[in-house]
Amino acid sequence: MKLRNIAIIAHVDHGKTTLVDELLKQSGSYRENQRVAERVMDSNDLEKERGITILAKATSVVWKDTRINIVDTPGHADFGGEVERILNMVDGAIVLVDAAEGPMPQTKFVVGKALKVGLKPIVAINKVDRSDARAQEVINEVFDLFAALDANDEQLDFPILYGSGRNGWMAYSPEGPSDEGMAPLFDLVLKHVPEPTVEEDAPFKMIGTLLEANPFLGRMITGRITSGSIKPNQAVKVLAQDGSLVEQGRISKILAFRGIERQPIEEGVAGDIVAIAGLSKGTVADTFCDLSVDTPLKAQPIDPPTVTMTFIVNDSPLAGTEGDKVTSRVIRDRLLREAEGNVALKIEESTEKDSFYVSGRGELQLAVLIETMRREGFEIAVSRPRVVFSKNEAGEVLEPIEEVLIDVDEEFSGVVVQKMSERRAEMVEMRPSGGNRVRLVFYAPTRGLIGYQSELLTDTRGTAIMNRLFHEYAPHKGEIAGRTNGVLIANEAGEAVAYALWNLEDRGPMMIEPGWKVYQGMLIGIHTRDNDLEVNVLKGKKLTNIRTTSKDEAVRLTPPIRMTLERALAWIQDDELVEVTPKSIRLRKRLLDPNDRKREERRKEAEGV
Repeated sequence: MKLRNIAIIAHVDHGKTTLVDELLKQSGSYRENQRVAERVMDSNDLEKERGITILAKATSVVWKDTRINIVDTPGHADFGGEVERILNMVDGAIVLVDAAEGPMPQTKFVVGKALKVGLKPIVAINKVDRSDARAQEVINEVFDLFAALDANDEQLDFPILYGSGRNGWMAYSPEGPSDEGMAPLFDLVLKHVPEPTVEEDAPFKMIGTLLEANPFLGRMITGRITSGSIKPNQAVKVLAQDGSLVEQGRISKILAFRGIERQPIEEGVAGDIVAIAGLSKGTVADTFCDLSVDTPLKAQPIDPPTVTMTFIVNDSPLAGTEGDKVTSRVIRDRLLREAEGNVALKIEESTEKDSFYVSGRGELQLAVLIETMRREGFEIAVSRPRVVFSKNEAGEVLEPIEEVLIDVDEEFSGVVVQKMSERRAEMVEMRPSGGNRVRLVFYAPTRGLIGYQSELLTDTRGTAIMNRLFHEYAPHKGEIAGRTNGVLIANEAGEAVAYALWNLEDRGPMMIEPGWKVYQGMLIGIHTRDNDLEVNVLKGKKLTNIRTTSKDEAVRLTPPIRMTLERALAWIQDDELVEVTPKSIRLRKRLLDPNDRKREERRKEAEGV
């Protein structure tokens, strides 16, 4: 059977996964009476809850006499490592662009990588049924973007389709016709995307692209067979990028993507995307090959991480009461397992006891890892995200700079510009984007953006949309003012009392409710001033035999501030931690004992820090 391998790449929320749903439906991958979930490719719980794609996944459809392997990729820049790897599995790409928003930062990031690899893209303008669609302007913006990314003449001569993924149609004009469904897109893929270039008679070679653990088959590596073929029980070896031998073994099972299911096959042929099982050490970017092969295939280089966090074994007084995976050995094994399959993550042992440095592309990627771990029963304490600095040849400190694109209502543009300039951002563009909205583009240091998302939504009453993308490493921009408020710290262990919380309300908003367990050194509220304050939340009302209406007022508490994981990570300071358990997210001081904190302050003063 003829083969085509394509990736669908786009910015977050431009409709990649919904488009794949329609392609599967219209190619006959489902039975007539089969009940199928919406966004079927977003398979894990976190993807379903957040409505975003986190992991790249492959599927396949048959159109006419050709099998089309499709890879659905994430849209967030934080998960860009997933996208960079899969580009060597495909021969073409569908660049999906929203008809109203136009090409966004992530589109630019992925398209740049795709063009560099030499892929010839198909541009699909999605959501043309939106009331604010501006298809023709968006096409011009896409062309300008391709030109800016040094596309060659062949790549600039891209075919264009218009349509609505949700309504299940694509056509050569924004007006339709819509009754042909996805047929124009399928036909264009067959015509425009080249067949995989392979050496059928050469020995078997495949580069590992996706890694997963299967409860029945063990480690499974997905990749595209570059040359030769492979059968179950065949002896193979695994070579690292430097050519050294990782392991030798036999293939126990070969699975190919057939619709949304994976089915065992008797032979994997050159050009097809398959998953193989039976090897215990081979990982992403390794070359899986015949015993006669000595040189590995070249893998795409992966961009370096820009943000790092410290994962620490939970040592709070409530440690071990809610989770069952609490020891440093178990946490270390889990982190190393994650880094194996996710090449954009980097794990290092810390100099401190029972702690690890975890580096990634952004807070969202690390927050998703923490959320996944807490659902698996882990208890950990994590520090505030810090940026990864680097140095140039002259010894000058460089820091990561991001391109930030903010769409906001005109009335709030002033406060956004002011806040961004406080964070050492430099504005490079300001233009109207239709409907009384303005598009602002900044170059801002990554450390200034940590925690800005929630502040931006507050400043703009939830109307702003912010997108970020790593731009470059540049000289250090200088100090950035951090949090201006101090915190309220519990001075005893026990259960919080409503009467005590009520009396403390004039000190600042609370983050806990009556009945919650607290311990010494735990943060229970935000102080209205800039200093930290130790308070007693266990103090009950004195009982007397006098009863009056004024004395017996009902305690009415203001609802507490709910700290989500992302908000907590961005809000804490360097001397604070977020304690994450399967049931709770608590904030605490790194040093729980007040005497230890004073000692640390005096030491820092003496050292002039």
